[in-house]
Amino acid sequence: MFVLMLIIVFLLGGKIMKEKFYLTTAIAYASGKPHIGNTYDVVLADAIARYKRFKGYDVYFQTGTDEHGQKIEDKAKAAGVSPQEFVDEQAAEVKRIWDLMDASYDKFVRTTDSHHKKIVQHIFKKMYEQGDIYKGEYKGLYCTPCESFWTESQLVDGKCPDCGREVKEAKEEAYFFKLSKYQKQLEEYIENHPDFIQPEARKNEMLNNFIKPGLQDLCVSRTSFKWGIPVDFDSNHVVYVWLDALTNYITNIGYDVDEVTGEFKKLWPADLQVIGKDIVRFHSIYWPCFLWSLGLPLPKKIFGHPWLLMNNDKMSKSKGNVIYADELVEAFGVDAVRYYLLHEIPFASDGNITYDLLIYHINGELANVLGNLVQRSISMGNKYFDGVVRGTDAVEDIDLELESKLKNLENIVEEKMDALQISDAITEIFNVLRFTNKYIDETTPWVLAKDDSKKDRLQNVIYHLLESIRVCSLYLEPFMPSTSEEIRKQLNISDTSIIYNNCNEYHLNTPSVLFQRIDRDKFFAENVK
Repeated sequence: MFVLMLIIVFLLGGKIMKEKFYLTTAIAYASGKPHIGNTYDVVLADAIARYKRFKGYDVYFQTGTDEHGQKIEDKAKAAGVSPQEFVDEQAAEVKRIWDLMDASYDKFVRTTDSHHKKIVQHIFKKMYEQGDIYKGEYKGLYCTPCESFWTESQLVDGKCPDCGREVKEAKEEAYFFKLSKYQKQLEEYIENHPDFIQPEARKNEMLNNFIKPGLQDLCVSRTSFKWGIPVDFDSNHVVYVWLDALTNYITNIGYDVDEVTGEFKKLWPADLQVIGKDIVRFHSIYWPCFLWSLGLPLPKKIFGHPWLLMNNDKMSKSKGNVIYADELVEAFGVDAVRYYLLHEIPFASDGNITYDLLIYHINGELANVLGNLVQRSISMGNKYFDGVVRGTDAVEDIDLELESKLKNLENIVEEKMDALQISDAITEIFNVLRFTNKYIDETTPWVLAKDDSKKDRLQNVIYHLLESIRVCSLYLEPFMPSTSEEIRKQLNISDTSIIYNNCNEYHLNTPSVLFQRIDRDKFFAENVK
């Protein structure tokens, strides 16, 4: 095996090939400004992408906007602009929010891009010619906001089961994809690949509520509106949203029906597709069947993350309970918002956001546990050793305990991140930071400083504090990239090893406050009406 690796390295000109990791988010619907719940999707994916890069993977992270459909056509008309002008503005706004949140995507795709439209037409035609798409007539109940057809039995209290809005009867000529053809294959695949849909509750929901009761053929074209990709062999029809939107994951990495690029061969299948739980059905039922129709392998994993609720209620503009990312960033800063989203939304159940909760966690974890630790430790290094701190031989058991916790952090965080338990990974890092604060209380450096004979012991205590902060800052980078960078700037050290290193020499900078404590009453008086 070692000889084989050497041969591969030689053939690559001495470069070690990194393992690829292709990660996608759902593409945001370009019908309006994304709220903080929509934004969670890209922040979550970004944390995973950054962690994988941190672990040495060759990461390709794709996100973007879904820009066709009747809803957008209607909104553009109401705004007095063309649909293209409307989505240009909306896509720019989505990208602005994603950039504001420090999303490190490699590509921002748009379904109005000319190459995407061309390949979708090729895909539609291929599926039609091989008999997976046929022309028929659709008569059913249609929800315009969700762009979904429903049967009477699927409605909840006579309304759309996804959004709870009114549905209307619709009848039109349409092309259909033979979803029913893949019923058995899909059922067997999901049952034989237990990790394909995460968390498990989503998998069970798909199998028991949607697949096993029987799949009906899927409407994949419309004639009642024009804002979509035209079916090139039948100009009365435009390609319906899910065939258009879902295929972005392959059309933008070099796929076409007659040929594929080296990039596509390298990247596909996707390693992880991050989506909201409300669109798991489309990604775990429609998408696999589309891929099988094209003769392509399925993505390795689909993660249907939970929702972010506002005061334990689903965010909705009509309810007036929507919060936007840029408003939160202006009030609290990017990394504080990222921290809250990533730490306070569990793996499998909905999270909740309120201004009270944000302030509580910023003051508790970010200002007290992290910020106070960094400022105290660097200040003591500057005060007692003029900012130059080295390790010494004056080691005690509590030092070894801290070293052990830092050493064990690598496997613990990796286990949590691989299981997509992002919140738990952050908790483990903060557990080490809490222990480091406890370490200060137990070693009492201010007492050691009063005894000249304890100078080596004092220096070793402060050295251990700085090393713990350095290592933890590296682990925090995927979640709070700017804060992580600022901590290392204050430490003034470039060592990026993720284990305790007893050979560093610190030349510390002047510390500054990472997170200001927030006066709750003052904040509410000034910001919340």
